[in-house]
Amino acid sequence: MKRRLAFILIAGLAVAHAGWGQQPTATNYSDSRVFPQGRTGERVRALIETVNSGAPQSVGDFISGQCAESFRNMAPMDEHITVFLNLFRETGGLDFYGVRSYQPERRGETVLILKDRNLDNWWGVIIRFGGAPDFLIAELRGAVTRLIDKGAFSGTLLVAKGDKVLFTAAAGEATKSFHVPNNVDTKFNLGSMNKMFTATAIMQLIEKGKLDLEDAIGKYVDESWLPKSVTEKIMIRHLLTHSSGLGSYFNETYMKSSRALFRKLDDYKPLIKDDRPEFEPGTRYQYSNTGMFLLGVIIEKVTGEDYFEHIRKSIYAPAGMKNSDCYEMDYPVENLAIGYSPDWKSPYGWQNNLYKHVIKGGPAGGGFSTVGDLHRFALALLAGKLVSQESLKAMWTDWLKAEYGYGFAVAEGAAGKVVGHSGGFPGINSRLDIYVDKGYIVAVMSNVDQGAGPVADKAGRLLERVK
Repeated sequence: MKRRLAFILIAGLAVAHAGWGQQPTATNYSDSRVFPQGRTGERVRALIETVNSGAPQSVGDFISGQCAESFRNMAPMDEHITVFLNLFRETGGLDFYGVRSYQPERRGETVLILKDRNLDNWWGVIIRFGGAPDFLIAELRGAVTRLIDKGAFSGTLLVAKGDKVLFTAAAGEATKSFHVPNNVDTKFNLGSMNKMFTATAIMQLIEKGKLDLEDAIGKYVDESWLPKSVTEKIMIRHLLTHSSGLGSYFNETYMKSSRALFRKLDDYKPLIKDDRPEFEPGTRYQYSNTGMFLLGVIIEKVTGEDYFEHIRKSIYAPAGMKNSDCYEMDYPVENLAIGYSPDWKSPYGWQNNLYKHVIKGGPAGGGFSTVGDLHRFALALLAGKLVSQESLKAMWTDWLKAEYGYGFAVAEGAAGKVVGHSGGFPGINSRLDIYVDKGYIVAVMSNVDQGAGPVADKAGRLLERVK
């Protein structure tokens, strides 16, 4: 048997190809003409199509997007491309013929039988799958690299399996005025993701016996916020599950007001005092920024502490989140990203969000964090450092069949149970996904409209294929 010294690693798959001058004489194998299914079939098809393309760009995309990092670093990209192009030139292309199985079974290995188009030679291609992290990271790295190359991603990404960080990336600019690049430690606006911190702090107080889920909020929220007739019907549980019927303080009064007016929680009273439930509390789900904000008011009432200081002590400190807080936007906070929205009317192509968003975040959103701190938050939750496992179970239960628990989004799908939260506003898009069943954690933060969601979704689709 004539052997060729070319070895290729594809998305954690090792491929060694050998030209067969004659059929081997061994008898411990059997052949099947059925094309492989599932992930194996996807890889086989991608390999054959790449070889048969004879195109350097296609080969480069394939190596970048579907090859394990350890293989990509074995040689310059030009050398990888040369291997594929030489193979195409020698064979004229390869066609699938069958799959060979051996006894004893070769675990983690698929042997393909291919036929070349020039001389009808037979080729044996051995494909070895790497671990799920290699496959996940190779494909995700390729997708993110393509976005970065096109200038379509501005932000940071972290993927971890438990406490082991598998992949981080940073791209784009934290401030376009001075062309300062984002880095993996850049602080991005969380949007609504602060709701997770507020809900966790509430559950801590419940565990200490200082609150009860069935308490009417009128016990803690006085009439300078809302009338007693409103607060006596709304329970803490309703605020946590977005079933209070209240709306959002991003209303007309807010839009016509100076952002500098809203720093402490009490400053928001003019925005909330006229809010009224749209339905009987507890009867259905309706996302409510006002409801989550009032949980912060309750925290201040029960603890006697400033909300922001309480979150620093009860959430950030035990989780090791040193780069998270509700920073005031008129202060020069280091390594903090400014948010941007595309603006076709602007000669610069962009508009920043400094005059649209709050000057300081709060219980319902608007704070800042990093992908590293979000990873630490997820680990602290899973390890029971913040609340008990019983509380986690309650927080991560979809009580109203609305894919929401207590301050956390909750979803069940092909990737198992996924909990976390997203955040969005002009110039803001961030997301934390905790894959409870699979053990993965994905954090994506962006300072551009809808910048994080597509990347997090791509990671989710890949994790659906990881067993």
